[in-house]
Amino acid sequence: MGVLKAVVVLTMVSTVLLSILWRAALDSDGNQTFIQCLLDNSLDSHPISSAIYTPQSPSYSSVLESYIRNLRFNESSTPKPFLILTPLHQSHIQAAVTCGKTHGVRMKIRSGGHDYEGFSYVSTLPFFLLDMFNLRSIHVDIENETAWVQTGATLGEVFYRIAEKSNTHGFPAGVCPTVGVGGHVSGAGYGNMMRKYGVSADNVLDAVVVDANGRVLDRQSMGEDLFWAIRGGGGASFAVIVAYKIKLVRVPERVTVFQVEKTLEEDATDIVDQWQHVAYNLPEELFIRLMLDVVKSRESGEKTVRASFVSLFLGDSDSLLSIMKERFPKLGLSKSECIEMSWVKSVLFWSNIPLDTDNRVLLDRTPRTLDYLKRKSDYVREAIPKAGLESIWKKMIELETPRMFFNPYGGKMAEIAAEEIPFPHRAGNLWKIQYLANWKEPGVETANRYIELSRKLHEFMTPFVSKNPRQAFLNYRDADLGSNYHGKDMYEEARAQGVKWFMGNFDRLLKIKTEVDPSNFFRYEQSIPVLPSQQNLDASV
Repeated sequence: MGVLKAVVVLTMVSTVLLSILWRAALDSDGNQTFIQCLLDNSLDSHPISSAIYTPQSPSYSSVLESYIRNLRFNESSTPKPFLILTPLHQSHIQAAVTCGKTHGVRMKIRSGGHDYEGFSYVSTLPFFLLDMFNLRSIHVDIENETAWVQTGATLGEVFYRIAEKSNTHGFPAGVCPTVGVGGHVSGAGYGNMMRKYGVSADNVLDAVVVDANGRVLDRQSMGEDLFWAIRGGGGASFAVIVAYKIKLVRVPERVTVFQVEKTLEEDATDIVDQWQHVAYNLPEELFIRLMLDVVKSRESGEKTVRASFVSLFLGDSDSLLSIMKERFPKLGLSKSECIEMSWVKSVLFWSNIPLDTDNRVLLDRTPRTLDYLKRKSDYVREAIPKAGLESIWKKMIELETPRMFFNPYGGKMAEIAAEEIPFPHRAGNLWKIQYLANWKEPGVETANRYIELSRKLHEFMTPFVSKNPRQAFLNYRDADLGSNYHGKDMYEEARAQGVKWFMGNFDRLLKIKTEVDPSNFFRYEQSIPVLPSQQNLDASV
């Protein structure tokens, strides 16, 4: 044990020393040299100077903090970028890549800031931040049922712009309107229409990227391998994604939603048991998320587990009630619990925004609340026995804080091959689990306590979830899975992570990464590495 502690300490010291050396290299003169490189590579027609922020810039802090969505990474002690670049034109991205490679400087890419572990804007090594929020144009083509969306746009902006043109079109994506398109889609992206239309990345037709050589490429010029990789493989490992061309999907003029809550005293165990046997096998137009948390019983005042069933049905309430009566009768859904509305209004419902709010609220880019948080993920391949459910309730009541969201699969998700895009979690999975811990109090001790509670619940769930590998969802960033950012073992660490996210698709991603970015310029803590033969070319950076 003493030897292990010594190794850990030496590793930490080495990291700190490396960071100090880098910061010395990037002193004010070094920063000016880098900035001059950006200016020299800027087009006269699109000057880059107004997109550059240094710590001396009056707006530096506000720009940096505007898209931090996890307060754990908005502390005074959080490492900050030595420069922020907010591109206004794709030529600014080209300059960033060119100068980053020329000067051997790490670049982080941020679209919406919902990266749970801050990997897109925090690093222990000096870096500059490429923040895409200014590149957020959306061009909707209803006639061809497509849209070009720049990756700095938010999902709410996409939903709103589609609804401006049509009340019978939508896009299958997440239910949080402030999530950035870039990270969401490149990591696969899912939402409450995935059982009907698949994940977001299944509905991408084209893309524009800036590659490791500073070239602007579309699907035809980048080739099918790279196009495959950036639809679920995590775009920041391969290129800067400027825009996606998405396929719009058909939605009814009226959809139906509901949210029904049941505690253990209200037969939640039996209802959850039936949910897990039917939710993945319901008509693909029907999505019912199960949310589990600990509350005080209305009857006894003691802690109990609450099961909340929240749904989107692409149809009218009468049709929904007929399905529920036949397939999920134990929930006892009533007509009064069903609400019919437009699809875009259902986005407000799922975001807990009052339904009388103007739809323009979807254009707000700042979340309504900000918390300190931790997230983890799992996949379930077999229904959990009732005795297992009861043991889970006991554990949740003991821990109290972590919640779990169960998101059902089946439908279209069971029909698309695991190799179609890098996202492999298809047939065989009944649902995905998201573990959630949110808290309001700052401080390392508080954070460690909540993080440990999440780990304990995750560990307890081991017998009930996927194995060999224990699958995980890339977009639910989880630092507990490790970091391959630097060091001689980064390939081995990356493989251990990668098979959890990508399973059999990892090796293809590895080959594509080595081909398109052999110097490993596009690198972050959990990125796809280059093949070991290339790794030593970049090991010192």
